[in-house]
Amino acid sequence: MNAPLLSITNVCKSFGAVVALENVSLHVGPGEFFALLGPSGCGKTTLMRCIAGFEAPDIGAITLNGADLSGVPPFRRPVNMMFQSYALFPHLDVFENIAFGLRRQGEARDAIAARVDELLAMTQLSNFGRRRIDELSGGQKQRVALARSLAPRPKMLLLDEPLGALDRKLREETQFQLKEIQRLTQTSFVIVTHDQDEALALADRIAVMRGGRVEQVAGPMEIYDHPATRFVAGFVGETNFIEGRIERHVARNPGAALIAAFGRIPCEPGDLPDGAQATLSVRPERIGVTREGEGISGVVENFVFRGETTLLRVRVAENVVLRAAAGHGARHAIGDAVKLSFPSDAGALLGGGEIG
Repeated sequence: MNAPLLSITNVCKSFGAVVALENVSLHVGPGEFFALLGPSGCGKTTLMRCIAGFEAPDIGAITLNGADLSGVPPFRRPVNMMFQSYALFPHLDVFENIAFGLRRQGEARDAIAARVDELLAMTQLSNFGRRRIDELSGGQKQRVALARSLAPRPKMLLLDEPLGALDRKLREETQFQLKEIQRLTQTSFVIVTHDQDEALALADRIAVMRGGRVEQVAGPMEIYDHPATRFVAGFVGETNFIEGRIERHVARNPGAALIAAFGRIPCEPGDLPDGAQATLSVRPERIGVTREGEGISGVVENFVFRGETTLLRVRVAENVVLRAAAGHGARHAIGDAVKLSFPSDAGALLGGGEIG
């Protein structure tokens, strides 16, 4: 990554006895789409408010383009924030909503008109300039709010759950639009969300947060395929947690494995020593399902049809049920005997003793 645009170093923030942020350090690059992902109460919104200037860290530093932001009020920061509620002005039309920040900056009339027209075209609202806000759909309001936030050309745009009010289909369509607008403007976007799919779809990198701390920072594929902790594995997407102990090379079974309640699973143990307790996280789509052949024996207990896949719940031991995603067209019934299999590199091996 190039020299960071935003640097957050050892930031802590408490509200009375409640610790909202604990020693958080992050960097966001120029033109990067960055996501703060986590459950309610994890500290992601507090961190965004610290960046925007609505909250001040108790300790730690936040710099933008190398300039320390401590003591700089929100309206003096080269940062804009788009709120979940959009906060549009109902008494102004679409054009004037977008132009609002430019007029406050004292821009010339022609420059304002040119910038608003540019943003209307970029957000596919060219014919909506004189529409009233109450005449717009939810998706159109979202795009007006985005255009208004981008109008003054901030160095960074902060988005607080920007798609939360949209239905699923519109939210998916808007994700493509949001990603394209970010690409065209090359503005750094920082989005706060609790929606794992949204973070995976939009972000170049994701910071997964929990209890005021950062659990992992990585690209979407790395977060999904190689979670650093049990919490990340369980929070981002669906997974199976298989408990067992590490067995290194032995004469009768060459190659390392995880010894689980239902058998021996070949794995790549990394630095974990022989006999160590460990957890293997395996995504349902990485588990193959057949009726015969080699694999882990199990019985289908239940299933859910999801269109492109069918999610099966398969009991493989008295106290162990695994979820596996069978491909489109697969036909399974409750009580079917099946075989489950996956390659040794299909899962992420986590040290034992974690609570997620």
